[in-house]
Amino acid sequence: MKNQPASSTPVTIPLVVLTVHRNGTITVTRDGTVLPPPAHSTWRRSSLPEIIEAASERRTVPVWVEVHETDGTSFTDLFPAQPEPRHHEPAATPKPRHAAPDPQLTEMRAEGFVPGEDIAIAPITGHIDAGKDGTVQALIDPTEHPGVTEVVLVGRVSGTLAVRRLR
Repeated sequence: MKNQPASSTPVTIPLVVLTVHRNGTITVTRDGTVLPPPAHSTWRRSSLPEIIEAASERRTVPVWVEVHETDGTSFTDLFPAQPEPRHHEPAATPKPRHAAPDPQLTEMRAEGFVPGEDIAIAPITGHIDAGKDGTVQALIDPTEHPGVTEVVLVGRVSGTLAVRRLR
């Protein structure tokens, strides 16, 4: 059996480090180089999808992500590259005759969250950041979640839970 020559280029996966600050902003580096946020903005917890997209070159390369929280804890995860989509003709879809009605949003407020922390909405319809005073304001469109009468707001850092009834 013939041995294959070893490649002279080592296989590496870029390391993306997210450092969370007490004010809820995040500093992002890729292999030690700062990854700046879009112009006139800051990276926040809710920016994670955009951070991964930018750091992984639009998901063309895998990246190791390491998150350092303000309480000293950290975690890591691997975000694999996404395969290129196959190019095929999409099936024709009929155009709606009428535009969808405007959503009727329900507002919920709760206290006890850490300023700037990521708040989960369960059923998880999205994420929002707590305000500077630790309060949160969530808007839910009940038409997107038929049959749901209550939601739980979960602070990802503080562990604060708030149950709110949809009006």
